[in-house]
Amino acid sequence: MKDDEKIQALSQSVLGGELDEAEARQLAGLMGVVTLEPGETLVSENEQRGTLFVLARGRLQVCKLVGEREETVYVMRPGECAGTRAFIDSAPRRAALRADEQEGDQTQVLTLEPEVFDTLIEPAPRLAHKVMRAIFCVTHRNLMRMNLESAEMRNYLLKTGGRY
Repeated sequence: MKDDEKIQALSQSVLGGELDEAEARQLAGLMGVVTLEPGETLVSENEQRGTLFVLARGRLQVCKLVGEREETVYVMRPGECAGTRAFIDSAPRRAALRADEQEGDQTQVLTLEPEVFDTLIEPAPRLAHKVMRAIFCVTHRNLMRMNLESAEMRNYLLKTGGRY
């Protein structure tokens, strides 16, 4: 992936939504790129890895072990981020990320390591602040989505709040 493609993918992501061109260029310069074949695993559940991921191209399946079986709980689209919690607190991964087999093409993911991000704090505190604010927003959106899904499930099980 060329530098301009990285900058464009980052700018169109939830992580880069507030960044100006110079900030996007600076952050993109610190990010790595991983290219996955269909079905290839990017990160496994319970893996101890603090990398932040930004989906640049393709689709990623978010997979959880349910008993002995792995289930896809969400399918990421370009521009979405994964790994915000592990990036912040270095906790083990709560889910696996796998390139969607149905996509057919390669999947490309931008990566940001916590140690590399830390190098921005003193020379570019405003950029670091914008990235942290974006991470908070991603986490908040995920929490709100989960709360809504939980409420819908509760309504379904209790046969309240709608036609079931």
